[in-house]
Amino acid sequence: MIRLLDQDRGGKWLIGSLLLAIVLVPILNSLPESSSLHIPTYSISLLGKYLTLALLAVAVDLVWGYLGILTLGHAAFFALGGYAMGMYLMRQIGDRGVYGNPDLPDFMVFLNWQELPWFWHGFDQFWLAVIMVMLVPGILAFVFGFLAFRSRVSGVYLSIITQAMTFALMLAFYRNEMGFGGNNGLTDFKDILGFSLQSDQTKIGLFIASAIALILGYLLCRAITTSRAGRAVVAVRDGESRARFMGYRVENIKLWVFTFSAVLAGVAGALYVPQVGIINPNEFSPINSIEVVVWVAVGGRATLYGAVLGAILINYAKSYFTVELPDIWLFALGGLFVLVTLLLPRGVTGLLKRKEVE
Repeated sequence: MIRLLDQDRGGKWLIGSLLLAIVLVPILNSLPESSSLHIPTYSISLLGKYLTLALLAVAVDLVWGYLGILTLGHAAFFALGGYAMGMYLMRQIGDRGVYGNPDLPDFMVFLNWQELPWFWHGFDQFWLAVIMVMLVPGILAFVFGFLAFRSRVSGVYLSIITQAMTFALMLAFYRNEMGFGGNNGLTDFKDILGFSLQSDQTKIGLFIASAIALILGYLLCRAITTSRAGRAVVAVRDGESRARFMGYRVENIKLWVFTFSAVLAGVAGALYVPQVGIINPNEFSPINSIEVVVWVAVGGRATLYGAVLGAILINYAKSYFTVELPDIWLFALGGLFVLVTLLLPRGVTGLLKRKEVE
């Protein structure tokens, strides 16, 4: 790990902060509520949510910042990972649902389904859910990338196609006959691995799991970008035609990075769902993918830790302003993206680096 973080001062600060949070947050949560240092459980769940979104931002930065592909469809991979985990959580409810059916989730009973669909079988096992969290987004990204990259679709056309993909999935998941809860999605979760999701200890555990996942995701992406393969990835970004002329299989490079990024996004979605308590088709919304791009742009492309910083800053601002100024939040987000593009092309991290040099 030390070798991976050589010449990565921002990464060292990030991982150090996350490790410190893993230790301090449970301790501060255990303090009396009257203490000024007490962190309420609600805030821990909110922090855990921010960390899962930061992991999604890292996945997008790997593709956009290092590979040069402006993807507007990573919300699809995030949502698919979330649905896989949501299916497991729904199966754990059993006969504790509103209708008391031990096999069928409440929405299926409401829609008069007589038996569990074939693709729901096995989701009562956590290990299968974990596999599907990574496998489903990975397969979709592989098939999509294989077709797109072999056809040499690139630039704005690829961005539009990725956005069309997530929009099509959103429309599909809104349909009740798909078997994923329609527009209401999956919710009313009770427990995970036998631990109540309403328990403070479980929420702290999910926060710690999110922090560990972010650390591992960051290190894996850092390992890719600093390796020989990572130099080939950057070469494709900076000069695709030149890289192809030099003998690199550009399509294969794009495909494996895009697929790995999708798997990482699926893991982020799986950790997100038990902490927010719901997954519905709105998570596929194209605006969500655009927001992730904004996070990366604000933090700083091709830095990885900048993506984490941007995701946490923007989502904290979103949590605050959607309460205080809900009518203008989306306009502010759009304006922020324009301002960053014009005035801070390297994001907040680029500004910090420039100040250090000065």
